[in-house]
Amino acid sequence: MAKEKLNQHDEKEMDVVGHLSELRNRIIVTAVFFFAFFIVGFIFIEDIYAFFAKDLGFKLTAIGPGEIIWLYFAMAGLIAVSGTIPILAYQIWAFIKPGLTPKERRVSVSFIPAIFILFIAGLVFGYFLFTQFIIPFLLTLNNGMFNVMFTLDKYFGFLFRVTIPIALLFEMPIVVMFLTSLGVLTPDFMKKTRKYAYFILVVISTIITPPDFITPILVSIPMIIIYEVSLQLSKVIYRRKLRKHEEFMREETI
Repeated sequence: MAKEKLNQHDEKEMDVVGHLSELRNRIIVTAVFFFAFFIVGFIFIEDIYAFFAKDLGFKLTAIGPGEIIWLYFAMAGLIAVSGTIPILAYQIWAFIKPGLTPKERRVSVSFIPAIFILFIAGLVFGYFLFTQFIIPFLLTLNNGMFNVMFTLDKYFGFLFRVTIPIALLFEMPIVVMFLTSLGVLTPDFMKKTRKYAYFILVVISTIITPPDFITPILVSIPMIIIYEVSLQLSKVIYRRKLRKHEEFMREETI
């Protein structure tokens, strides 16, 4: 009896060690891809900068070599994060795959391209909002009173502060679907907390945009729509879970 308990304990320890070893390997693979994309970003930094700067209508100024270095790292980092997102999503999926049913594997693997597409869509929307609304609005405040000089640090720092939070918020449908499938989140909870969620989204929109009345509304409306879409997707996932549970209970009864 003591031997059996000892063997079971050893097997559990081996399982834990095996899982930790697999997790470490997947983290290493993700890190390798991150650095590879980071290097690619460094190599093509001139093309990336030209893409962002082509429609500015003014020339950015670097007030020191530190700003140039910062720009290289910031843009290469953005490319690395964007490129690594599907890799990271796949590694997470592959790690939890043994605990999923074949149907759950097929459904969950479709989340991987969706995560990447939503993140890119968020970046594009944030960039469009920044260049077409935020910067023009700020320039109208000048009204010829000042000589406006945009530095690399200030301009791209402001750009990333607007676009990256929006890109992360665009991931809300995937996160909601995943948490609903795990039973952590329910549509009823999202309904009850809807007004608080709206308030948080409006606050975030206000923080990342200029202090006017129009721009925060332009940001918050798509965020609220995304929340409502996430709620509907949560309902679909939740109904499927209930249906599966009912079928399982019916089979157990028979």
